[in-house]
Amino acid sequence: MADLHPPKREVFDVPAMTNTDNKGVVREVLDYRVTDFGLYMSRTADHPRFTHLESWLLPSLGLRANIFHFVAGHRPGQRLYLDIGEFSGPDEAGRWHAVDWYLDLVDVPGEPLALIDVDELFDAHAAGFLTTAQAEDAVRIATTALIGATTSGDVQSWLDAQAGTPLEWLDRA
Repeated sequence: MADLHPPKREVFDVPAMTNTDNKGVVREVLDYRVTDFGLYMSRTADHPRFTHLESWLLPSLGLRANIFHFVAGHRPGQRLYLDIGEFSGPDEAGRWHAVDWYLDLVDVPGEPLALIDVDELFDAHAAGFLTTAQAEDAVRIATTALIGATTSGDVQSWLDAQAGTPLEWLDRA
């Protein structure tokens, strides 16, 4: 059994230029960009395995696309890490919200997009952390992304097509 926990929740406070993680740690954000299809965030990271994090919250897709700028030797080749869940914003205070529904997709160029943490989704549903409808939505979102990545050639191309414009990253600006 996976490490059982409630869904991870994050707050992206655009007016305050902060990102609050699921443990309540508030971090300064270097850049937020609000678009008609989502929210971009770029911030440094105080983590032993990565120094910087970029994220796109894409509410209509049920995805958060991330690039972790890893330290040398950690997860070589990984490009995108996609969280599946419920993403919304802005609220009346200009904040965006993320609720992670356990399933993740890992993109290593040249390899098929990998679906991971299926056990966590099933365990969370069994424990009552997710409704049946939420668990079904998570599987539907993952399936849509997997098919989209396959038919588009890669997940980045599919994300760009869904957004209607290339998603900008620090190395793609």
